[in-house]
Amino acid sequence: MAALREPHVVVLGGGSWGTTVASICARRGPTRQWVRSEETARDINENHRNSKYLGDVELPPTLRATTDFTEAATCADVIVMGVPSHGFRGVLEQLAREVRPWVPVVSLVKGLEQGTNYRMTQIVEEVLPGHPAGILAGPNIAREVAEGYAAAAVLAMPDQHLAANLAQLFRTKRFRTYTTDDVIGVEMAGALKNVYAIAVGMGYSLGIGENTRAMVMARAVREMAKLGEAMGGQRDTFAGVAGIGDLIVTCTSQRSRNRYVGEQLGAGKPIDEIIASMNQVAEGVKASSVVMKFAEQYGISMPIAREVDAVVNHGSTVEQAYRGLMAEKPGHEVYGSSF
Repeated sequence: MAALREPHVVVLGGGSWGTTVASICARRGPTRQWVRSEETARDINENHRNSKYLGDVELPPTLRATTDFTEAATCADVIVMGVPSHGFRGVLEQLAREVRPWVPVVSLVKGLEQGTNYRMTQIVEEVLPGHPAGILAGPNIAREVAEGYAAAAVLAMPDQHLAANLAQLFRTKRFRTYTTDDVIGVEMAGALKNVYAIAVGMGYSLGIGENTRAMVMARAVREMAKLGEAMGGQRDTFAGVAGIGDLIVTCTSQRSRNRYVGEQLGAGKPIDEIIASMNQVAEGVKASSVVMKFAEQYGISMPIAREVDAVVNHGSTVEQAYRGLMAEKPGHEVYGSSF
């Protein structure tokens, strides 16, 4: 029997995580990465590095970068979306004119679209109808995965047969990719955990104790799961790698952008100044206001998310946020609505 042609994976976006996923795929088969910057493309092609986002981590020589969008889009058998939520729709609209029908689209974005409040796969369904849409998410600090530390993620797609096949592209000996059909749960966990990482970051700057931090994280999982389930997600997802797993790393890692935002807020810096000083996007900032709209829509009390939203968008202070949480009287752990 003739050998099957390896699917051609195209990763759109030149950031740290897009590059890391591209390097994983490039170990399995032909992979192309579309980046906006000529300099980054040259760096990847000639030096096998993305120095701007991944320092001196070596990338496989089989990974090819291009700044030509048409070239990338037309050769794709699988599209991986590594652009931030605010640029997601624009890139998809460009893609719609070029990409072949039925090509699956896998999002790497842990955020929500402001204005529409859409998850990324909902945008794919709107702009590229007929293309299967999924998300790859987990506790994945890009630099560590790129350096070969063991890590795990979950690939969520409605069709489990397709998910099982695509998951092969995102696996290495040290990068475990599980599958699920709970797209809503994985996408909501990814967007929500960023908001809670800001909360924990704020706590770091206040000098809260380890116990306090664990309490906030445990209650955050509860809050995430309540909203996720109301929206059609599965509770088990929030107890898995895309839920509690990603929450833990985003809340505790020194490399976490959202935790950093929380710490800087706690140091008294205004949010605009914090964002302007950052090299990469902290999705939790935009998600915090969207999450409160969902809480209202589904009639769910989300005290931790509410306090983050108050600090990020309504001029409240970090001290007020933690005071507000601690002032709430705890009720039943599972059925109560307070913090």
